[in-house]
Amino acid sequence: MKKQYHYIRAGVIALLLSAQATQAQNTVTFRSDAPTQTINRNIYGHFAEHLGNCIYGGFYVGDTSHIPNTNGVRKDVIAALRKMKIPNLRWPGGCFADTYHWKDGIGPKDKRPAIVNTWWGNVTENNSFGTHDFLNMCEELGAEPYLSGNVGSGTVQELADWVQYANFGGKSPMSDLRQQNGRQEPWKVRFWGVGNEAWGCGGNMRPEYYADLYRKFATFMHSEWKNDHIFRIASGANSSDYNWTEVLMKNISSGLIEGIALHHYSVIDWNRKGDAVDFTEQQYFTTMRNALFMDTLIRKHSAIMDKYDPKKKIALVVDEWGGWYNVEGGTNPGFLFQQNTMRDAMLAGATLNIFNNHSDRVRMANLAQAINVLQSVILTKGDTMVLTPTYYVMEMYNVHQDATLIPIDVHSNDYTLGNEKLAAVSASASKDKNGVTHISLVNIDAHKTQEVTLDTRGGSYKSISGRLLASAKLQDYNSFTKPDNIKPTDFKGASLKNNTISVKLPPFSVVVLELR
Repeated sequence: MKKQYHYIRAGVIALLLSAQATQAQNTVTFRSDAPTQTINRNIYGHFAEHLGNCIYGGFYVGDTSHIPNTNGVRKDVIAALRKMKIPNLRWPGGCFADTYHWKDGIGPKDKRPAIVNTWWGNVTENNSFGTHDFLNMCEELGAEPYLSGNVGSGTVQELADWVQYANFGGKSPMSDLRQQNGRQEPWKVRFWGVGNEAWGCGGNMRPEYYADLYRKFATFMHSEWKNDHIFRIASGANSSDYNWTEVLMKNISSGLIEGIALHHYSVIDWNRKGDAVDFTEQQYFTTMRNALFMDTLIRKHSAIMDKYDPKKKIALVVDEWGGWYNVEGGTNPGFLFQQNTMRDAMLAGATLNIFNNHSDRVRMANLAQAINVLQSVILTKGDTMVLTPTYYVMEMYNVHQDATLIPIDVHSNDYTLGNEKLAAVSASASKDKNGVTHISLVNIDAHKTQEVTLDTRGGSYKSISGRLLASAKLQDYNSFTKPDNIKPTDFKGASLKNNTISVKLPPFSVVVLELR
């Protein structure tokens, strides 16, 4: 009996040691690959659709507003987005793009025809925010404009005219019209979407039909300004519709396309999306599972693209991504206004790590949306403005923009809930033009601190510092009464010894480390 006790005791100790070892197995290892891949700054792009209060009341309040503005655009919004280093902004949609006729939004504001936004709330808007307003705003932001052309209800001539209006510096009907409307020099818009969600609100098309239509539109978006190459982006797949990508890559000549889009939202259930704030841990887990699925999507769509484009000349452009929940109570259901919690910070951090690590193919992305809609970085109410947890993640991560990717291997503990499990830790790393290394780490585990060992494989560093975004509850958010409830703080949970870094990541937290 005594001997049996010793066996049992030894077995229990072995299990405990095994459990401790399992809990300590998080590692991030720098690979020996020579880093040559740049993380394109445009991965950190945003999206502004004529939807709810994104444009009107969000970006734009008009030049007669008491809210401080520059040509009608809120100054506080401009300052916040510049600090975040917004690289590009997509406009005017979304579904709205394929009902928008750009000539309705130019010329004297009091002569512009009104339009009913049939996609989002059936509200009537007066077109006071149009092409000049948007492109001039992008100049204020220091962001490249990304214009979504109308293919669903528009014509080839209409889109060709828009390209000429925005880009041509010589004498032509459209450049003459632009100058009559007060803009002498062209804006030289590089990014152009050829329709949006052609498989759905953009026309419910088959991929074969859209591929032919795309070829037609793209042909007439020709460059009369030979040194200013436009970047044409095809309406790409809805999440895991791999056939859509296959058909487009097979049927569109590489000389007619520079990018192909992909849309994926982290939705619990399209029929029961759940509350943006009052959510359960199971709903959080499902949201994160759907967010992490982005890695699989990129791998599979990229594999299809590699068959036809092995040199990766065509970019994968994830120009709609983010969390989608029920609208806040008492708001117009067509306005898609939702709060933004620590769950959204986890979603953003993990997704951006995925984009960084796939930056050989993903060279542009757009979070949906910038202000007051879906996973916003900014919320506005009257003359007040709130920066969301997602804003702070994007601001912390801007150190990766145009930096050189450091290839890494990540081995993570599991975050478990019932019989389900997800990798608790995600990461990406880069070195900027000054030789400074940055590592972004996310712990999605709702309960456990994750200890992570970073093996830099001989990297020589003398100092380490960092920033942390964390809070007491997953459901925490910044409100108009408590706008600073969640903000980045200095991170003290990392230590450096013999070029090995030990990090303690609090539950549901985002950390960005700087190594010098």
